[in-house]
Amino acid sequence: MFGASGVSECVKGRALKMNFQYKLVSSMCKVFSGGENINELKEKRLTGLKGETVSCQVAYYWGEDRMERGSLTVLSPIKDRVQVRMVNLVPCEYPCHMKRDNGYLAVEPGMYPDWLSELPKLGFPLISGQWRCLWVDVELDDRMQAGEYPVKLRLEKDGEILCEPEFICEVLCAKLPKLPIPYTEWFHSDCLADYYQVEVFSDRYWEIVKEFVQSAVKHKCNMLLTPVFTPPLDTAIGGERPTVQLVDVEVSEGKKYSFEFNNLRKWVRMALDCGIEYFEISHLYSQWGAKAAPKVMAVRNGKYQQIFGWNTDSAGEEYQEFLHQFLTALKVELKELGIDSRTYFHISDEPEKEHMENFRNAWEGVAKDLEGFQVIDALSDYDFYKEGLIRQPVCAVNHIGPFLEERPKKLWGYYCTAQYMDVTNRFIVLPGCRTRILGVQLYKYRLDGFLHWGYNFYNSEKSLYSIDPYRCTDAGGAFPSGDPFLVYPGKDGSPEGSMRQMLMDEAMSDYCAFMALERLAGREKVLEFIDEEKITFDEYPQEESYLLGLRRKVNQAIKDALKG
Repeated sequence: MFGASGVSECVKGRALKMNFQYKLVSSMCKVFSGGENINELKEKRLTGLKGETVSCQVAYYWGEDRMERGSLTVLSPIKDRVQVRMVNLVPCEYPCHMKRDNGYLAVEPGMYPDWLSELPKLGFPLISGQWRCLWVDVELDDRMQAGEYPVKLRLEKDGEILCEPEFICEVLCAKLPKLPIPYTEWFHSDCLADYYQVEVFSDRYWEIVKEFVQSAVKHKCNMLLTPVFTPPLDTAIGGERPTVQLVDVEVSEGKKYSFEFNNLRKWVRMALDCGIEYFEISHLYSQWGAKAAPKVMAVRNGKYQQIFGWNTDSAGEEYQEFLHQFLTALKVELKELGIDSRTYFHISDEPEKEHMENFRNAWEGVAKDLEGFQVIDALSDYDFYKEGLIRQPVCAVNHIGPFLEERPKKLWGYYCTAQYMDVTNRFIVLPGCRTRILGVQLYKYRLDGFLHWGYNFYNSEKSLYSIDPYRCTDAGGAFPSGDPFLVYPGKDGSPEGSMRQMLMDEAMSDYCAFMALERLAGREKVLEFIDEEKITFDEYPQEESYLLGLRRKVNQAIKDALKG
């Protein structure tokens, strides 16, 4: 019924030859409503390892004068493993910084594709004069037999077939290895309590938190920011965020403190049940300089009140004594929970050179208490490592050069709003391949972890007010759209995904596939494929074809090695 062009030749009752078009495109393609730069998949085949999710998209154009609705049917022996979602346009009022490279898909404010939602019961929209998209996932279950499976997607309107794009899904007999490094997207439970208007630590709060953690784990996050105190992150000086402190504190006479860990235990057990492997304790000092303490609430003289915060001298004797007592008790609790060896601590986030003395005082204040534990912090200045103030730097990917030249024993990477020139990132208007390339870079340079600050940050910059993520994707015009969060808050307390979440999943799946081949044929074999093009953190192919071709070669090499 359809020619190779993807244009419908006829539909019963009247010709729609010029009125409906479609293309099967890769998961990295961002289909704008105007139809710019839609590259059709040359090979109609998705290949993956058991345990991997492989994805593609059906881009379609409706040329009729009125909006209509279509329905979709999956025709395949593995249809139960196929999920189809709608790619929705979201408002990007601040899509990118004024200073940027030439690799952005758009620079003007507009409506761009990102949010993934379930198909409406009434059917997906056919918008007059616009291209839209359906997102297709195939979850390759561990129990699936290796082999090739046909998948046909039938799009209809009022019972008449619009198109039937087809592809082959190939399942390899190898299983996708577990991600071997920590990967964290900072989890903001206060934003969930605020958005859903639930009381912190209520039963409903715990249910919602668990839903969002489960989604993070499903998409390769294996580390969870754990708010022993309300995290001092993206908060205006003098301001505060809703209290989500997991540890109950009571002040006794003589500056003695007692600690109750019931909520921390509940958090850890919930996280472990979801599949979390690593825990990162929220920062012990304020962001951008370590000058103050985080907000710490306690019962003192029978009254629940704040005892430390912005007015606290971080290096002062009172706060240092509190930290000593707290960390002494916390270490015992972590050991009893069985997570002490996979718990990471933070001092202060993103210190600059002018903060070095404050950071030094902060680190020296807790160094003895944190002996034997792993400590990580996001920073860009190599001198912090050279001075011995950080053992596991989490380096911004645009400043990682010096760290690679004189490499620490363990080195992580991160990016945020400030990594906007040439390097990988996950802004909505960046090409999908520029997000997915991260997996290649992590593997090639053997980074020991990856961190991002915003899994679900639903506030303005500095948390001055809360935002509706469906209407504001840029923290109130502060950060390029897509930087503050990966998931959208669904109506029922469950997260709704995004293209960027899936692209990050694919990046980490690529990394895991490289590990699978390394175990079969050696690291040099993997690098042979990767290094067919120049790969650094600021130079890499910015076309889908490189990543598609790389995975094709890696997958084939895995098949060949298993046959041998």
